[in-house]
Amino acid sequence: MTRSISLCLFFFLFISWIPKLITSYPLSTKSRWIVDEKGQRVKLACVNWPAHLQPAVAEGLSKQPLDSISKKIVSMGFNCVRLTWPLDLMTNDTLASNVTVKQSFERLNLLDDVLGIQTHNPKILNLPIFNAFQEVVSNLGQNGVMVILDNHLTTPGWCCSDNDLDAFFEYPNFDPIIWTKGLSKMASLFRNVTNVVGMSLRNEPRGTRDYPNLWFKYMPKGGEAVHAANPDVLVILSGIDYDTNLSFLRDRFFNVSFTDKLVFEQHWYSFSDGRDSWEKHNSNDFCAKIIEKVTHNGGFLIGRGFPLFLTEFGANLRSGDVSGNRYMNCLVAWAAENDLDWAVWALTGDYYLRTGQKHMVETFGVLAPNWKDVANSTYLQKLSGIQLPVTGPGLQSKKLLFHPTTGLCVTSNLSNNSSTLRLEQCRKAEPSTFNPSEGILWSNKMCVEAPDAVGQKVKLGVGTKCSKLGQTSATHMHLSFKTTSNGSLLCLDVDERDNSIVANPCKCLTMDASCDPASQWFKFL
Repeated sequence: MTRSISLCLFFFLFISWIPKLITSYPLSTKSRWIVDEKGQRVKLACVNWPAHLQPAVAEGLSKQPLDSISKKIVSMGFNCVRLTWPLDLMTNDTLASNVTVKQSFERLNLLDDVLGIQTHNPKILNLPIFNAFQEVVSNLGQNGVMVILDNHLTTPGWCCSDNDLDAFFEYPNFDPIIWTKGLSKMASLFRNVTNVVGMSLRNEPRGTRDYPNLWFKYMPKGGEAVHAANPDVLVILSGIDYDTNLSFLRDRFFNVSFTDKLVFEQHWYSFSDGRDSWEKHNSNDFCAKIIEKVTHNGGFLIGRGFPLFLTEFGANLRSGDVSGNRYMNCLVAWAAENDLDWAVWALTGDYYLRTGQKHMVETFGVLAPNWKDVANSTYLQKLSGIQLPVTGPGLQSKKLLFHPTTGLCVTSNLSNNSSTLRLEQCRKAEPSTFNPSEGILWSNKMCVEAPDAVGQKVKLGVGTKCSKLGQTSATHMHLSFKTTSNGSLLCLDVDERDNSIVANPCKCLTMDASCDPASQWFKFL
């Protein structure tokens, strides 16, 4: 897709605003926000880095030096890693302390990876598994990256299905007492490691027994164990149904001693809404419907004064994933509107070993299989639009008009004789304001003058020429107006050739499932 911002310039601008290491640790919560020790908003813009599969070693270390991967994470604009780990790393002393990285790979017959680690990361090759895990955390800290430790499962391997023996509390491989002890040990071992800012207690509780009663019985106990062992870290609690559902907290809650450390997490994938559902329905109507469901299941916690951390989402970056693309545009709009903390799945270019297959490519991974190149630069640009905080304690709010498909924001273009609108990186965009009752869009103290013909650029003016815009469609993301010549309905759109804002016939306002309205979606922040 042609964009006015070249790839090289995009990454240069990316690097120029990358957040520096937060020195005022530890983090805590203030109403729905995560804040630092000074009470300033800290937005977690994270990427998931799996270390829970069979080798129990962070993926990619046979492909690139650890420090290179850490620096790549920073260069892509992430300030945080959700680092996964298996419970056995804390409860199976043989695995954690008596098996070296080399031995772990050799027993799985991953001999090419042994050679790769010897080449790129010789320092960790003969370290015990847990010490190698510590090296990853330490190197991320040296590069200014915060870490969330996520207990992903019990025994090293791939996750997740309903039939897993560790799917929920009291399943054969999920003993709540052993789990609590493992959490406590992990929290204690990282107590003085300042870049470890939070612990996620368990990934995607699920299965036929994922009853709220068992959740209430055990999840707060796990949180208390973490807090007692390491009172500095955020304590992050997941819901049920693969962490898509926290609705049981609407009418029932619980008391804990770590109220200023309590964070809830939620997952949302396109397949959470049914396989290929986004391809089968009108995107406007389906997006509005699913956002209503996600809000009911977890988003309501924001309004009740709790931080909600979207810890897994993502899409296939290596093929024409229609459902995934439509879902991502909707999700990014929702995440931007609510200024959420988040962690995208995943960093992974490929896996050492996943479900018996060596070097399986992670189609959701932001890195290519060589663990050096970016898999999809357009996708990263989309994420860049939600990496910076918009509001919160200590921040001066800036009203923006966000374009979810590109991750860019609308700004005025004053470089020509007739002022127009275009897309720009959000950190550089001029503020935009809109009063729905008046229907007037303002930018740079001028109002929008919608053109009277299809394809023309949208201009800025003053006085009586201001056009009245309506928020059309179920998502309220179409901005429409009627032409003065014949009263036909047009919508703001983006010209891909130069990122200018133009007027085009409104897309997908009917029940048609074949069209994609995303270029005409705009969200006020």
